[in-house]
Amino acid sequence: MKKLKRRHLFRYSVLMLLGLFYPAKGLAQLQTFHFDQLDSLRAIEQKPVLVFIHTEWCKYCYQMENTTFTNDSLVNRVNRSFYFVKLDAETKENIRYGGHTFKFKPNGSNTGVHELAEQLGTIDGKLAYPTVCLLNQDNEIVYQYSGLLGADALLAGLNQLTE
Repeated sequence: MKKLKRRHLFRYSVLMLLGLFYPAKGLAQLQTFHFDQLDSLRAIEQKPVLVFIHTEWCKYCYQMENTTFTNDSLVNRVNRSFYFVKLDAETKENIRYGGHTFKFKPNGSNTGVHELAEQLGTIDGKLAYPTVCLLNQDNEIVYQYSGLLGADALLAGLNQLTE
């Protein structure tokens, strides 16, 4: 019985040491900001704003958060060149941005959509999730994409838009 415990202890020790020398991929973390921080941040350094519009119930939003936005190349590029904001399209909090206050608009029993999500994410009259939106220094929308977007495609699009 003691040999069996020692064997397991040895295996776990080896695995832990390997984990120290060969860390898992995807350790870079996306630095996120809130809309209310952007005015003061942009006074220091002008960068475009990358907005990820999502909901809590959207499986594609969840997938994008756990694949696209954990890609090391994308994370490093976004952290270096953009202010990244996650916007829950169903948040009930008022958001002050660009001199305006945006509010939640209820459209039924405990349902609704936030005005800012509508403003930034509506494409051809429809708001779908997830949506990625890029704002220039003048808060103009220069890019929108709704649907699941992989890291390589998003990275290529961001590189093309900012060069």
